[in-house]
Amino acid sequence: MKILVLEDNVRLCQLMKESLEKENYKVDVFMDGDDALDAISNGYQCFILDINVPSLDGISILKTIRIYHSEIPVIIISANCELDKIKLSYEVGCNDYLKKPFFMYELIQKVKKLCIIRKNTLDLGEGYFYTFSLNYLENHKNEKIILAKKEILLLELLAQNEHRVVSYEDIEEYVWEGTPTTFINIRALVKRLRKKLPESAIKIIRGMGYSLGLNCSCVFREK
Repeated sequence: MKILVLEDNVRLCQLMKESLEKENYKVDVFMDGDDALDAISNGYQCFILDINVPSLDGISILKTIRIYHSEIPVIIISANCELDKIKLSYEVGCNDYLKKPFFMYELIQKVKKLCIIRKNTLDLGEGYFYTFSLNYLENHKNEKIILAKKEILLLELLAQNEHRVVSYEDIEEYVWEGTPTTFINIRALVKRLRKKLPESAIKIIRGMGYSLGLNCSCVFREK
């Protein structure tokens, strides 16, 4: 996946590029708004835009992006915490707003989540589907199953790491949102969720964590 990053802080810009490239994203970085604007039609699947940059600010670039690309995820980053600026970003069409300073982990998780959601459904096999935007599970009988918040977050995390093992530490950070928890609590959550899914949907990787089964994949599914 190809990402455009607009950030005029050289150190932060390089750190974002390196962190995203470690996740196998292709990243083009810009430190000038006019240069970024000239490049927005170059086939990017995600935009990460700082507001206060030379030449042309990130919100103005977002307005142009939304004229031509209504569905591509855009994350606004800024040290500006004023409510009016945050509201304007969402009104113009950003998908998420990240206030500086932030952890690279947080940025990467937002990118993964937004780009997974473009594939609107997690196919869990045996006629089971989870719809991201509606937060419900549908079984092979077309029955809708409501999931608890932590069950939803766990499914999202597994989907974001579709072909990887999710560690216990990853689950604690994402599902418990950084609040310390126990291995017993994590196992109990996984056990509850597995009861609602096909037997092969979640694999237990002993001593490491969990992953989606081989028959699971994120797809676009027309309703």
